Amino acid sequence: MQDSKQLLNQVEQKIARSPKTSQTEAGRSDSQSGQQSKQQVTSEHIDAINQVFALFRVNYHNQFHAAFGKTELLNTAKKLWLESLSRFTPDVILKGAKTAIETCEYLPTVHKMIQCCQGAPGSHGLPDVHAAYIEACQAPSPKAEHHWSHPAVYHAGREADWFFLANNSERDTFPIFKTCYESICERVLAGEQLPAPEVLALPESTETPLSKEENAKRMAKLREEMGL
Repeated sequence: MQDSKQLLNQVEQKIARSPKTSQTEAGRSDSQSGQQSKQQVTSEHIDAINQVFALFRVNYHNQFHAAFGKTELLNTAKKLWLESLSRFTPDVILKGAKTAIETCEYLPTVHKMIQCCQGAPGSHGLPDVHAAYIEACQAPSPKAEHHWSHPAVYHAGREADWFFLANNSERDTFPIFKTCYESICERVLAGEQLPAPEVLALPESTETPLSKEENAKRMAKLREEMGL
C-alpha cells in the first residue's frame, strides 16, 4: 500500500502536469451577466475526488475509517464531495487536498475542503470589496488601459456600468458594484482566470449626461437585474 509521501508526490506531479485553464470546467460564465452555467462533472473531477480520498485514508487513517468504514458510506461521501467540489477544476481540488493534509489536524469536512480549494482572497491578489469599489470609481478613462490591481475589479466595474458608478452616490452604486464584484470573486476563487481588460475602439462612456429621469430609470433597471 502506498504511503502518504508517495501519494502526495503523485498528486504534486499531476498538479504540475495539469494544463492551465482559462475557466473552470464546472462553470463557464457569461462575462456580461456574471451568471454561471450549470456545473459539469468530468471524468477528471471523479479521478481527483478518488485521489483526495486516497490521500485522506492514509493521512487520517483512524478518523477516516471511523467516518467511512462502510463502503456504502464511502460511496455516498464521494458523491457528496464530487457535487460540492465540481465548481473547481481538478487541479484546484488536488491542491486543496494538499493544503488540507498540511494544515488540518483532523479529517476535513466538505466546508473546510472548499475553503482549502478557494484559498484566501488576498492570496489571489483580490482587494477587499470597498477598496475595489474606490479603485473602479477613480480609475481614469479609457478604463481598459488602467493598471488594475486585479482584473476582477475591472470586470465588476464594467458589469455595474462605468457611467452609473461615476454619476450616482455611493449609497446607490456600492450595493450594485458589491454584488457584481463578489460574484466575480467567487469565480476567481473557484479557479477561473479572467481575461485581461479589452481595449475598445470606442469610448466606454457617453459624453452627453443623462437626464434625471433617464438616470433614475437606469438605476432602477440595474437594481432589478441585481435583485436589490
